[in-house]
Amino acid sequence: MGGNNKGRTAPKALVAIVRRPALRSLAGGRRSAFTALTLASYPALLATAVWPLPATFAVLVPLSYAAEAMLPGRAARALSRAHLGATVRFLSRETAAVVLLARLTPGRPLWFAALAAGLFLFHGLRAVQTWLAEHVDRRHNQMPVVTRNIGLSALRIPPAPRRALLNWRGARLLYLDVLAVVPAAATAPMGLGWTGVAGAAAALMLEIAAVVALLAHARRARHLGDRRRVLAAVDDWVAAYRPEVVMYFSGPVTAVYQATMWLGTLERITPRTLVVLRDRPLAAALGATTLPVVCIPSSVDLMNFRAFDGVRVALFPANVGNNIHMLRVPGVRSVFIGHGDSDKEASFNPYTKVYDEVWVAGPAGRDRYLRAQVGVRDEAVEEVGRPQLAGVLRTSPYAEGTAPHRTVLYAPTWEGWSDDLFHSSLVAMGPAIVRALLARRVRVIYKPHPLTGHRSAAARAAHRKILALLCESTEMPHLAVTGRKPSLYECFNEADALVSDISSVVSDFVASGKPYVVANVAGLPADRFRERYPAAGAAYLLGPDLAELPDIMRRIGGPGEDDMAAARWALRAYLLGADHPDPLARFEEAVRRAAARAEARARSLGLNALDPVVHE
Repeated sequence: MGGNNKGRTAPKALVAIVRRPALRSLAGGRRSAFTALTLASYPALLATAVWPLPATFAVLVPLSYAAEAMLPGRAARALSRAHLGATVRFLSRETAAVVLLARLTPGRPLWFAALAAGLFLFHGLRAVQTWLAEHVDRRHNQMPVVTRNIGLSALRIPPAPRRALLNWRGARLLYLDVLAVVPAAATAPMGLGWTGVAGAAAALMLEIAAVVALLAHARRARHLGDRRRVLAAVDDWVAAYRPEVVMYFSGPVTAVYQATMWLGTLERITPRTLVVLRDRPLAAALGATTLPVVCIPSSVDLMNFRAFDGVRVALFPANVGNNIHMLRVPGVRSVFIGHGDSDKEASFNPYTKVYDEVWVAGPAGRDRYLRAQVGVRDEAVEEVGRPQLAGVLRTSPYAEGTAPHRTVLYAPTWEGWSDDLFHSSLVAMGPAIVRALLARRVRVIYKPHPLTGHRSAAARAAHRKILALLCESTEMPHLAVTGRKPSLYECFNEADALVSDISSVVSDFVASGKPYVVANVAGLPADRFRERYPAAGAAYLLGPDLAELPDIMRRIGGPGEDDMAAARWALRAYLLGADHPDPLARFEEAVRRAAARAEARARSLGLNALDPVVHE
C-alpha cells in the first residue's frame, strides 16, 4: 500500500522538502496553493471527525477531493517520495470518515465497522485489479516484439481489452472510494450510517466486475506470455518475407522523424525492405508505411533473430549506441544514410567511421568528411542524391497566381545538445524575424525543428512568443506547424522563400531553386560564413540585427532583382547531386552494389549466412 504515483520523483523525506531547494520549487503560485490545501485537508478532516463537527466535515470532504485532483504532478511526486503518497492520503480521508461515524453513532457499531471492512476489502481488490491489469497489458501491449504490417494469425492474438480496463489501475482506482466517503460524510449528521456502507459495496461491485473481465482476458491471452513462441512466430514470418535490406533505428520518440523521412523512398525500391526498431514507443510513433516493421527492444532477442540471415544491407539513419547490435550481425553491409545533409557538426560525426559505407547526397557531403578528417575513408563515401526531394516543386501558389500573397517559410533548427553546436536563430533572432516578416505583409509559415525546446528553456520561450505573434496577426492565414502535417516538403511547395539556419532544411530547399535566407547568428563576415558553411553559398545572409532584411525582401520580391538565382542552380548539383539519373534510381543502384559487396565479403570469409532460411 505504498501509494507511489507511477513515474514520480522528488526528495526522499518531508524534511528534505522543507530544508532543500525543492521547497522553493513547490512554493510557487498554483503548485504551492494546491499542495498546502491538500496537506491541510487531511488533518482538518481528522480533527472535525474526532470533535465531531459533521457539517464542517461534509464541506471539507469534497474540497479535499478537489485539491487532490488538482494537485500538480511535481508536488504529488514530492509527497510520494516523502512517504505521503496517494494511498496514504486516501486512507487518511477514509479513516476520518470511519472515525466520524464512530463518534456520531457510538451505540451502533455495525455501520462504521461495516464501512471500515468495506474500505479494507476495497483496497485489497484494488491490488488484485491493478496486478491483473498490468498482467494483461504486458500480454497484449508489451510482447517481446512489436510489429506492423506483419501477419501473426499463427499466434491467435485475441482482441485487446478496452483501454479503460487497463488504464484504470493503481492510484487512479483510489477515487472510487468517493462512492463510500461522500455519502458517509453527507448523511452522518442524520445518523444514516448505512449510506457509506452502500457506497463501499458499490465500489466493490465495480472492482469485482473489472476483476472478472480482466481474468477472462488474461485466460484468453495466456499463450502470449510464451516469449519463445511469440518471437518464433514473428521470426518465421520475416524469414518467409526474405528481407534483403533493413532500415535500423533507435532513439527517443522525438527523433522518429529521422526514420520516417526514409519510408517513402524504401517503399519504392525493388529490394525487399524491413524496418527494425529498438524502442517500443517508436512502433506507434513511426509514420505511416506499407513496409513490414518489427520492434525488438531486447538486444539478446535481436541477436538471436534468425530471420536476419538473409539480410544483405543495413541502413542507419542515426548514430546511436544501440546500432552496435545490428553492426555485430555477420555478413551484413552497414550503411549510414543519415537524416539530411547539412554543414552542422552532426553531419560529420566521428562515430560515422564505424560503418562500411557512408551515403551522402552530393559532392558537398564527401567534401565535408574530407575537411573534417574524422576517420571516414573517402572510398567509403558514396553520392546517392536525395530521393525524398522528388516531390519538391520549383514554383508556389503565389507564382502560379492562385494565392494573393507571397509566403515565407521560417524553419529554424533546434538548439542542439550543447552550446558548442548552437546554430539556431530561434532564441537570438526568431521572434524578431517573424515580427519583421509580418510587418512586410507576407504570409508566414513557421515550422520549427521537432526537437525545439528539448534542452533550452529560452528556445521554448522564443517558440511560444512566435506562436503568439502568429495568433495575434489575423490579416493573413499564417500557419504554425507543430505536428507532422503539413510535411516540411509540403511547406516548401507553399513557400516563395525560406528563412532558416545551417541545417539539412537549407540543403533540401535548394532543390526548389527558390530564394533562401540563412541566419548568420554570430555575425560572421559573409565570405567567412560561406566558406565555413558551403550550403549558404547561394543564400542571402541575415545578421543578428536584421539590417539586411529590407533589401533581401526587395530582391526576392521584384522581377530581375534576385541576383542569387544562378548561384542556387550551380549549388544544387554540389549539395544534392546530379538530377540524372533519377535520385531514386541512383539510391536503388547503391543498395544493389552494397548487397553485392556484402555477398562477396561473405564468400571470402566462408560465411553461408546470407541465404535466407525459412524455418519449419
